[in-house]
Amino acid sequence: MKIEPFQLERLQSKWEHRVKYNISESGVHPLLVKDLLCEGGTEELVSLRLGYAQTNGPAPLRERISLLYPGADIENILVTSGSAEANFLATWSTLGGGDDLVYMVPNYLQIYGLADAFGATVKPFHLREDLAWAPSLDQLKKLVTSHTKMIAVCNPNNPTGAVLTEDAMTEIVCLAKEVGAWILSDEVYRGAELDRKRTPTFWGRYDKVLVISGLSKAFGLPGLRIGWIAGPKDFVETAWGYHDYSTITASTISFHLAYLALEPKMREKILNRSQDVVNENLHLLRKWIGEHGDLFRLVPPKAGAMAFLHYNLPVNSTELVTRLCQEKSVLVVPGDVFGLDHYIRIGYGVDKECLLPALNLISELVSELR
Repeated sequence: MKIEPFQLERLQSKWEHRVKYNISESGVHPLLVKDLLCEGGTEELVSLRLGYAQTNGPAPLRERISLLYPGADIENILVTSGSAEANFLATWSTLGGGDDLVYMVPNYLQIYGLADAFGATVKPFHLREDLAWAPSLDQLKKLVTSHTKMIAVCNPNNPTGAVLTEDAMTEIVCLAKEVGAWILSDEVYRGAELDRKRTPTFWGRYDKVLVISGLSKAFGLPGLRIGWIAGPKDFVETAWGYHDYSTITASTISFHLAYLALEPKMREKILNRSQDVVNENLHLLRKWIGEHGDLFRLVPPKAGAMAFLHYNLPVNSTELVTRLCQEKSVLVVPGDVFGLDHYIRIGYGVDKECLLPALNLISELVSELR
């Protein structure tokens, strides 16, 4: 099996620990361990025995995850090593040669690359900037056929921060039902909405829905490497078998801290903090964009901690980002890695002490280029 390089991840791995200002991330600035601990929690943490935990996730943790999905119970949940493994298992256990994947773009593109490597045919359906990064449902209808095994979406979307309307979600479900296709819904940014209204989930709308999520983005806990699949019980049991061949289990400490983070009151406290951060920092970013006239164009995101900016400069996006890294020690994500040149993704979920100096340095470079 041949697999294409994952350009986004390789770019970030190359530069994120070399630059002074990393505003390439799509999640909210990470919490500290102590933020999750109540009185006596430190002693409990250091007293953990570091053996293997239940490989599909401890039952109490899966119970707390299941609360996010009405009607689900612990047998609907498989805990994974980050949402990246959840994507991998959902794709690996479902798609193969002769299958079609209808895939939302722009997107994180992990599933796109995996499906292609597993021999499936990937048919992209495009979000359109002129529709405020909504999909063309007419295009989507033409792509879904009897060969479609899965329709994959990212909602809220990476990199645009757009959220599907109820009408669009209903249409996607109808199209999947017509051909018996799976819906794979990456909902890892759910909970970081600018209007503080939780994005509707695909869960419960159809009996062949797989929801991917985790603690990396809206929860600001990427270092825990905790993700999950919520799906039908028979699928989750099958995917657990594939999990046995991949990471087997996440860490005992991560399971413990994830359980604390998902206690309902703590969960809402964390997500309220995330929504505070994205609202305050998007205001700062939009003010900065306004200072540059027609240089940048932004459809304001509705969720997440990232902005997908079009720029009016005669320079390729990867070249622009490389120069930012080398000359200004600032990392953003080039639109190239999403298949769209002349865009950059700026992660505005970072501390203001990182965001504002980074934006000033971007201003320096674009002034030089102009």
